[in-house]
Amino acid sequence: MEKIVELWSTDAEKLFFTSYLKTVLPDKLFYKLDNVYYAYIPKVINSRNQTLQSRNALIGFYTEKWCRDLFAPIARKMNLYAVNGVICEELGLTKNSSADLAFCTNEKKYQKAEAIKLIFEIKMSIIWNYIYDEKKEIKVLGDFRTHKGNPSLLRSDSMLKAIGKAINIRVASFSANKIPIIIIGNSPITSTYLDKVDDLKSAGVAQGFWSLNPYPSDTDDYIKNSPLLGFKTYNNIADIIKDCEKLVTNENYFISTMLSKPQIGKCISIAAKEKTNTAKAEKFIELLKGKL
Repeated sequence: MEKIVELWSTDAEKLFFTSYLKTVLPDKLFYKLDNVYYAYIPKVINSRNQTLQSRNALIGFYTEKWCRDLFAPIARKMNLYAVNGVICEELGLTKNSSADLAFCTNEKKYQKAEAIKLIFEIKMSIIWNYIYDEKKEIKVLGDFRTHKGNPSLLRSDSMLKAIGKAINIRVASFSANKIPIIIIGNSPITSTYLDKVDDLKSAGVAQGFWSLNPYPSDTDDYIKNSPLLGFKTYNNIADIIKDCEKLVTNENYFISTMLSKPQIGKCISIAAKEKTNTAKAEKFIELLKGKL
Protein backbone atom coordinates (compact mmCIF):
# COMPACT_ATOMS: atom_id res chain seq x y z
CA MET A 1 0.00 0.00 0.00
CA GLU A 2 1.45 3.37 -1.05
CA LYS A 3 2.25 5.92 1.60
CA ILE A 4 -0.03 8.97 1.73
CA VAL A 5 2.02 12.17 1.89
CA GLU A 6 0.70 15.60 2.82
CA LEU A 7 2.06 18.77 1.25
CA TRP A 8 5.22 20.35 2.65
CA SER A 9 5.07 21.83 6.16
CA THR A 10 7.08 22.18 9.36
CA ASP A 11 6.18 18.54 10.07
CA ALA A 12 8.14 17.40 6.99
CA GLU A 13 11.12 19.49 8.07
CA LYS A 14 11.08 18.28 11.66
CA LEU A 15 10.96 14.72 10.36
CA PHE A 16 14.08 15.44 8.30
CA PHE A 17 15.99 16.54 11.38
CA THR A 18 14.73 13.80 13.72
CA SER A 19 15.44 11.11 11.12
CA TYR A 20 19.05 12.14 10.54
CA LEU A 21 19.82 12.97 14.17
CA LYS A 22 19.68 9.23 14.81
CA THR A 23 22.88 8.76 12.81
CA VAL A 24 24.34 12.23 12.25
CA LEU A 25 25.82 14.68 14.75
CA PRO A 26 23.87 17.94 15.28
CA ASP A 27 26.84 19.94 13.90
CA LYS A 28 26.17 18.41 10.47
CA LEU A 29 22.55 19.61 10.50
CA PHE A 30 22.59 22.85 12.47
CA TYR A 31 24.64 26.02 12.84
CA LYS A 32 26.14 26.15 16.33
CA LEU A 33 26.40 29.62 17.85
CA ASP A 34 27.16 30.15 21.56
CA ASN A 35 26.28 26.51 22.26
CA VAL A 36 22.87 26.94 20.59
CA TYR A 37 21.91 24.96 17.48
CA TYR A 38 20.01 26.83 14.74
CA ALA A 39 18.69 25.50 11.42
CA TYR A 40 19.66 28.91 9.99
CA ILE A 41 21.41 31.90 11.51
CA PRO A 42 18.70 34.32 12.68
CA LYS A 43 18.81 37.80 11.17
CA VAL A 44 19.04 39.32 14.65
CA ILE A 45 22.37 37.58 15.27
CA ASN A 46 25.49 39.23 13.90
CA SER A 47 27.39 36.28 12.49
CA ARG A 48 28.90 35.20 9.21
CA ASN A 49 26.47 32.99 7.30
CA GLN A 50 28.51 29.92 6.41
CA THR A 51 26.94 27.10 4.38
CA LEU A 52 26.28 23.64 5.76
CA GLN A 53 27.40 21.59 2.77
CA SER A 54 26.87 18.38 4.73
CA ARG A 55 23.18 19.22 5.22
CA ASN A 56 22.66 20.19 1.57
CA ALA A 57 23.39 16.65 0.38
CA LEU A 58 21.09 15.14 3.01
CA ILE A 59 18.16 17.49 2.32
CA GLY A 60 18.58 16.80 -1.40
CA PHE A 61 18.23 13.06 -0.85
CA TYR A 62 15.37 13.55 1.61
CA THR A 63 13.32 15.86 -0.64
CA GLU A 64 13.77 13.68 -3.72
CA LYS A 65 12.43 10.70 -1.80
CA TRP A 66 9.66 12.84 -0.26
CA CYS A 67 8.58 13.96 -3.75
CA ARG A 68 8.63 10.39 -5.01
CA ASP A 69 6.33 9.36 -2.15
CA LEU A 70 3.99 12.26 -2.98
CA PHE A 71 3.93 11.71 -6.74
CA ALA A 72 3.96 7.88 -6.86
CA PRO A 73 0.18 7.52 -6.36
CA ILE A 74 -0.40 10.27 -8.95
CA ALA A 75 1.77 8.43 -11.48
CA ARG A 76 -0.03 5.15 -10.76
CA LYS A 77 -3.36 6.78 -11.67
CA MET A 78 -1.92 7.14 -15.17
CA ASN A 79 -0.34 3.67 -15.21
CA LEU A 80 3.09 5.20 -14.81
CA TYR A 81 5.89 4.99 -12.24
CA ALA A 82 7.55 7.80 -10.27
CA VAL A 83 11.29 7.10 -10.51
CA ASN A 84 14.16 8.94 -8.79
CA GLY A 85 17.51 9.55 -10.52
CA VAL A 86 16.45 8.75 -14.08
CA ILE A 87 19.28 8.49 -16.59
CA CYS A 88 18.73 8.94 -20.33
CA GLU A 89 21.80 9.80 -22.39
CA GLU A 90 19.64 10.83 -25.35
CA LEU A 91 18.11 13.63 -23.24
CA GLY A 92 21.39 14.66 -21.65
CA LEU A 93 20.38 13.03 -18.37
CA THR A 94 23.65 11.48 -17.27
CA LYS A 95 24.76 9.75 -14.10
CA ASN A 96 26.09 13.09 -12.82
CA SER A 97 23.05 15.05 -13.97
CA SER A 98 20.09 12.71 -13.83
CA ALA A 99 16.41 13.65 -13.58
CA ASP A 100 15.60 14.07 -9.89
CA LEU A 101 12.20 12.49 -10.53
CA ALA A 102 10.33 11.38 -13.63
CA PHE A 103 7.09 9.69 -14.61
CA CYS A 104 8.05 6.66 -16.71
CA THR A 105 6.37 3.65 -18.28
CA ASN A 106 8.61 1.34 -16.20
CA GLU A 107 10.55 1.45 -12.91
CA LYS A 108 14.07 1.33 -14.38
CA LYS A 109 16.69 3.98 -13.61
CA TYR A 110 18.04 3.85 -17.17
CA GLN A 111 15.30 4.93 -19.55
CA LYS A 112 14.72 5.50 -23.24
CA ALA A 113 13.34 8.92 -24.16
CA GLU A 114 10.00 7.53 -25.31
CA ALA A 115 9.41 5.94 -21.88
CA ILE A 116 9.71 9.28 -20.04
CA LYS A 117 6.43 11.21 -19.82
CA LEU A 118 7.19 13.97 -17.30
CA ILE A 119 10.40 15.29 -15.74
CA PHE A 120 10.74 17.01 -12.37
CA GLU A 121 13.77 19.02 -11.27
CA ILE A 122 13.64 19.32 -7.47
CA LYS A 123 14.94 22.44 -5.71
CA MET A 124 13.66 22.07 -2.15
CA SER A 125 15.25 23.12 1.14
CA ILE A 126 14.59 23.65 4.82
CA ILE A 127 12.36 26.74 4.78
CA TRP A 128 11.65 27.66 8.40
CA ASN A 129 14.18 28.28 11.12
CA TYR A 130 14.43 25.94 14.11
CA ILE A 131 16.27 25.67 17.37
CA TYR A 132 17.57 22.33 18.65
CA ASP A 133 17.60 22.71 22.43
CA GLU A 134 19.30 20.94 25.32
CA LYS A 135 16.26 18.68 25.72
CA LYS A 136 16.86 17.49 22.16
CA GLU A 137 13.61 19.03 21.03
CA ILE A 138 13.21 20.84 17.70
CA LYS A 139 11.19 24.04 17.92
CA VAL A 140 10.11 26.44 15.20
CA LEU A 141 11.91 29.76 15.56
CA GLY A 142 10.45 31.64 12.59
CA ASP A 143 9.66 31.55 8.87
CA PHE A 144 12.03 32.22 5.95
CA ARG A 145 11.87 35.98 6.60
CA THR A 146 13.49 35.62 10.03
CA HIS A 147 16.77 33.98 9.02
CA LYS A 148 19.73 34.75 6.76
CA GLY A 149 19.29 31.78 4.44
CA ASN A 150 17.75 31.91 0.96
CA PRO A 151 16.15 28.46 0.60
CA SER A 152 14.69 26.65 -2.40
CA LEU A 153 13.38 28.88 -5.21
CA LEU A 154 14.37 32.02 -3.29
CA ARG A 155 17.97 31.23 -4.25
CA SER A 156 19.03 32.76 -7.55
CA ASP A 157 21.57 29.99 -8.16
CA SER A 158 18.86 27.33 -7.68
CA MET A 159 16.64 29.06 -10.22
CA LEU A 160 19.48 29.44 -12.72
CA LYS A 161 20.55 25.80 -12.32
CA ALA A 162 16.96 24.61 -12.82
CA ILE A 163 16.53 26.78 -15.93
CA GLY A 164 19.86 25.59 -17.29
CA LYS A 165 18.89 21.95 -16.72
CA ALA A 166 15.59 22.45 -18.58
CA ILE A 167 17.38 24.08 -21.53
CA ASN A 168 19.99 21.30 -21.64
CA ILE A 169 17.23 18.69 -21.85
CA ARG A 170 15.38 20.65 -24.55
CA VAL A 171 18.40 21.01 -26.83
CA ALA A 172 19.81 17.52 -26.22
CA SER A 173 17.44 15.77 -28.60
CA PHE A 174 14.28 16.32 -30.63
CA SER A 175 12.81 13.53 -28.49
CA ALA A 176 12.70 15.99 -25.57
CA ASN A 177 10.36 18.33 -27.40
CA LYS A 178 7.22 16.63 -26.14
CA ILE A 179 8.31 15.86 -22.56
CA PRO A 180 7.00 18.37 -20.00
CA ILE A 181 9.51 19.71 -17.44
CA ILE A 182 8.48 20.99 -14.02
CA ILE A 183 10.72 22.63 -11.41
CA ILE A 184 9.62 21.70 -7.89
CA GLY A 185 10.27 23.92 -4.87
CA ASN A 186 8.88 24.57 -1.41
CA SER A 187 9.28 28.34 -1.17
CA PRO A 188 7.98 31.44 -2.93
CA ILE A 189 10.03 33.07 -5.69
CA THR A 190 11.57 36.53 -5.63
CA SER A 191 10.11 39.44 -7.61
CA THR A 192 13.24 39.23 -9.81
CA TYR A 193 11.91 36.03 -11.38
CA LEU A 194 8.23 36.96 -11.51
CA ASP A 195 8.22 37.74 -15.25
CA LYS A 196 10.95 35.22 -16.07
CA VAL A 197 8.93 32.17 -14.94
CA ASP A 198 6.01 33.24 -17.11
CA ASP A 199 8.32 33.86 -20.07
CA LEU A 200 9.84 30.39 -19.67
CA LYS A 201 6.40 28.79 -19.54
CA SER A 202 5.18 30.75 -22.57
CA ALA A 203 8.33 29.80 -24.51
CA GLY A 204 7.82 26.16 -23.56
CA VAL A 205 11.25 25.73 -21.98
CA ALA A 206 9.67 24.64 -18.68
CA GLN A 207 6.00 24.00 -18.07
CA GLY A 208 6.04 25.47 -14.60
CA PHE A 209 7.70 26.22 -11.30
CA TRP A 210 5.64 24.62 -8.53
CA SER A 211 5.82 25.22 -4.79
CA LEU A 212 4.46 22.33 -2.75
CA ASN A 213 4.45 24.40 0.43
CA PRO A 214 0.99 25.98 0.89
CA TYR A 215 1.87 28.21 3.86
CA PRO A 216 5.58 29.12 4.00
CA SER A 217 4.83 32.15 6.18
CA ASP A 218 2.23 33.37 8.67
CA THR A 219 1.94 36.54 6.62
CA ASP A 220 0.49 36.96 3.11
CA ASP A 221 3.33 39.18 1.96
CA TYR A 222 4.99 36.83 -0.51
CA ILE A 223 4.45 35.70 -4.11
CA LYS A 224 1.97 32.82 -4.31
CA ASN A 225 1.42 32.75 -8.07
CA SER A 226 2.80 34.60 -11.08
CA PRO A 227 0.34 36.34 -13.46
CA LEU A 228 0.47 33.57 -16.10
CA LEU A 229 0.97 30.79 -13.53
CA GLY A 230 4.51 30.03 -14.58
CA PHE A 231 4.92 29.84 -10.80
CA LYS A 232 2.17 28.24 -8.72
CA THR A 233 1.74 27.52 -5.04
CA TYR A 234 -0.41 24.44 -4.41
CA ASN A 235 -2.86 24.22 -1.52
CA ASN A 236 -4.00 20.65 -2.13
CA ILE A 237 -2.98 17.44 -3.84
CA ALA A 238 -6.12 17.32 -6.00
CA ASP A 239 -4.89 20.31 -8.05
CA ILE A 240 -1.47 18.69 -8.46
CA ILE A 241 -3.12 15.52 -9.78
CA LYS A 242 -5.18 17.55 -12.24
CA ASP A 243 -2.16 19.44 -13.57
CA CYS A 244 -0.01 16.31 -13.84
CA GLU A 245 -2.73 14.55 -15.83
CA LYS A 246 -2.97 17.52 -18.22
CA LEU A 247 0.78 17.56 -18.77
CA VAL A 248 0.96 13.84 -19.48
CA THR A 249 -2.15 13.50 -21.65
CA ASN A 250 -1.94 16.71 -23.71
CA GLU A 251 0.31 16.27 -26.74
CA ASN A 252 2.19 19.55 -26.70
CA TYR A 253 5.43 20.18 -28.56
CA PHE A 254 8.33 22.50 -27.89
CA ILE A 255 9.37 24.15 -31.14
CA SER A 256 12.71 25.94 -31.19
CA THR A 257 14.80 26.56 -34.27
CA MET A 258 16.52 29.28 -36.25
CA LEU A 259 15.41 29.27 -39.88
CA SER A 260 15.19 31.93 -42.58
CA LYS A 261 11.76 33.23 -43.61
CA PRO A 262 11.90 31.34 -46.95
CA GLN A 263 12.63 28.10 -45.07
CA ILE A 264 9.77 28.70 -42.64
CA GLY A 265 7.48 29.55 -45.54
CA LYS A 266 8.45 26.34 -47.32
CA CYS A 267 7.63 24.32 -44.19
CA ILE A 268 4.23 25.99 -43.95
CA SER A 269 3.46 25.46 -47.64
CA ILE A 270 4.33 21.76 -47.54
CA ALA A 271 2.49 21.15 -44.25
CA ALA A 272 -0.60 23.00 -45.50
CA LYS A 273 -1.18 20.30 -48.12
CA GLU A 274 -2.13 17.79 -45.40
CA LYS A 275 -5.84 17.17 -44.89
CA THR A 276 -6.33 17.75 -41.15
CA ASN A 277 -4.93 20.24 -38.65
CA THR A 278 -3.29 17.40 -36.72
CA ALA A 279 -1.67 16.05 -39.88
CA LYS A 280 -0.51 19.55 -40.81
CA ALA A 281 1.07 19.98 -37.36
CA GLU A 282 2.78 16.58 -37.55
CA LYS A 283 4.16 17.38 -41.01
CA PHE A 284 5.36 20.82 -39.89
CA ILE A 285 7.15 19.32 -36.86
CA GLU A 286 8.68 16.62 -39.07
CA LEU A 287 10.00 19.29 -41.44
CA LEU A 288 11.44 21.31 -38.58
CA LYS A 289 13.09 18.19 -37.22
CA GLY A 290 14.75 17.62 -40.58
CA LYS A 291 15.54 21.37 -40.80
CA LEU A 292 14.71 21.07 -44.53
